[in-house]
Amino acid sequence: MHVFSVLINDLMFNKMLKYKVAHQKRAVGTSESLSKVPDEVRQRYVNLFFEKYLRFCKTDDDAFNKAKIEEKAIYERCGNRNMYVNIAINTLKMLRDQGNFFSVNEGMNFSFFLLVLTGIILYRHLKDYLLTEEQLHENNYPQPNPDKPGSVLLNPGTTTLVNDPSKKMCCRCGKIYGVTPEGKHSSVEECNYHFGRLLSQKGTYLVCSLQLHVHDQKENLEGFVKTFVKFPPPDGNHRVFAVNCQMCYTAKGLELTHVTVVDSSLQVVYDTFVKPDEEIIDYNTSRFSGVVENDLKNTKTSICDVQAILLNLFSADTILIGHSFEHSLYALKLIHTSVVDTTVMFPHRLGLPHKRSLKSLVADYLQRIIQDDGHNSSENATACMELVLWKVKDDLKGKK
Repeated sequence: MHVFSVLINDLMFNKMLKYKVAHQKRAVGTSESLSKVPDEVRQRYVNLFFEKYLRFCKTDDDAFNKAKIEEKAIYERCGNRNMYVNIAINTLKMLRDQGNFFSVNEGMNFSFFLLVLTGIILYRHLKDYLLTEEQLHENNYPQPNPDKPGSVLLNPGTTTLVNDPSKKMCCRCGKIYGVTPEGKHSSVEECNYHFGRLLSQKGTYLVCSLQLHVHDQKENLEGFVKTFVKFPPPDGNHRVFAVNCQMCYTAKGLELTHVTVVDSSLQVVYDTFVKPDEEIIDYNTSRFSGVVENDLKNTKTSICDVQAILLNLFSADTILIGHSFEHSLYALKLIHTSVVDTTVMFPHRLGLPHKRSLKSLVADYLQRIIQDDGHNSSENATACMELVLWKVKDDLKGKK
């Protein structure tokens, strides 16, 4: 195996030398070159990148084009020679590691590459799955209000079911109910509704009964913060996280009660319960949330505290993964556009507004059951990350 590795390396080295001679006029210098990085330094790194790309590109031309693109991207990001060299060296290390996956035994190393799909390699692959501006719009992601900083605009296609501010429509049973100017119920009226598949017992339905009607209208569109552009890390990896939020019903609709952030290694990096601004009407435990009253009993963390943590953890270029993630961003009051949404990655066969549940996606693609004992924020976030990893690996296998 060692001798085979040496032979492969010698062949690649000879191939690179021949290619350099045949294409020695293909220099990197352009009219846009600046004195901050000499052309000879840039050419040196193009050659080094080319050498690394030869290990896993199908053609010499493809390797050379990728090398030029890589070098140009680094050059345009840097303000001086030292910064350029540091980032170029880190990029070479990344390319060396990635190239090692494909050398010697292509089949074995490709499988290993899929196994360790993480870091900058994962980040670059996921950029192909980011929601487009059109997809963000049609999935009702929060968009900043240009006339009112800290506020967002609802999708123009969003309809208001009840125009009377003293009336609300229950999002569970569909009944119209009255509210005070503060949004509280003007009278106590029980809400009886059927959730999910109706279960029959001796000819009668098992009905879920709750005390009060609730609504999920997005009324409070202020207090939003936007992730901001940060100085790029040396390796260009702005990181990838999966986020899951759980909400309860208050007088203002749905409010955040729990948030979990998981990294690409499936490790929880942030998890906290959150105290809503308004009084809780329903904890929503039976349907969408695993949060119960005792969980929030001594909680003092506010949504502003959560926003401060997340703005420090994320940048505008950080890729966030979630399921129907627009709901989480509204709950977090966060504006972010670098998003991978599992409902878009795995679309419903009937198209929008239909969306597949996270539970069904995990059952179909990961062959396991989640949410068997109710909703768990960490479990949901981890499932989203695993689904995305599965999709990227599956697509890469198809391109192999």
